[in-house]
Amino acid sequence: MASAARNGGAATALMVTVAVLALAATGNAQLQHGFYKGKCNGADVEAVVQSIVKARFARENPIAAYLLRMQFHECVINGCDGGLLIDGPGTEKTAAPNLSVKGYDVIADIKAELERRCPGVVSCADIQILAARDAVALAGGAAYSVRTGRRDRRRSSASDVKLPAPEYTAQQTTAYYGRLGLSAFDTVLLLGAHTVGVTHCSVIKPRLYSYGGKAGATDPTMDPSYASVYKKYVCPNVASSDSNVVFLDDQWSALKVDNHYYRNLQLRRGVLACDQNLYNDGSTRWIVDLLANNTGLFTSLFPQALIKLSEVNVLTGTQGEIRKVCNKFN
Repeated sequence: MASAARNGGAATALMVTVAVLALAATGNAQLQHGFYKGKCNGADVEAVVQSIVKARFARENPIAAYLLRMQFHECVINGCDGGLLIDGPGTEKTAAPNLSVKGYDVIADIKAELERRCPGVVSCADIQILAARDAVALAGGAAYSVRTGRRDRRRSSASDVKLPAPEYTAQQTTAYYGRLGLSAFDTVLLLGAHTVGVTHCSVIKPRLYSYGGKAGATDPTMDPSYASVYKKYVCPNVASSDSNVVFLDDQWSALKVDNHYYRNLQLRRGVLACDQNLYNDGSTRWIVDLLANNTGLFTSLFPQALIKLSEVNVLTGTQGEIRKVCNKFN
């Protein structure tokens, strides 16, 4: 028994080491910690962002989910460049997957305050990343540092928006993030953002009522008792329930950044098929188990995955521009 325990502990330690190595990234050399120090007429740029996010969180704590989702929808399309923020016909904001993105007003408020203090200095792209960082900490996650110095791209096209589908297999999901230079471990960590997310019944009804295109069929990978609750109370099989909100984590934990999302996957209670498929597939199941069984590990590693995502394909130096307002080009 003692030997087995030692072996199990050694195996876990090895997996943690593999995970940490997988998270290692060089990033963009022109991004810096404290990039804005001394550049905003004596103001602490990051403190300004944090104060506005904190005030909003006090009034509306789902803002953490909004800002995290915004970072994902921003950074996976052409990189973290502020493209999602642009108003107008045919922009990223108008693409179907982005119609439900929220939190733009918080970014606008932060930008307005920083423009008042130091015009033309802080990019909208950096504001998004800083705001998401602060939201994670406010929602119970770890505080972490991010590098800044991004600039805003002069491009925003709805035709560029291709996001992972809710029915993706684990292989499809990891391949999607792999094209961004992110590992399978990064991917499983990043989907942990669903610990504070929501969806709607219209998205999960195929799992409940027409799995595999067969009328009346329920996804066999979903816990039957859980599926029954959804059918009876949350998403009855009528059109009027399509817009009903469904928490991606258990409701009592849905506003907290924690590892409960992974525990749900172990119990076959993943709401989206793409989430549950991370546990159904042996290539990613071990990662889910590792994060589900160690609360501290998710807390410490989740920020590292967000940092890697935040440095995908950024503009720096003299590239792009620093917008005067975030919802239109200069």
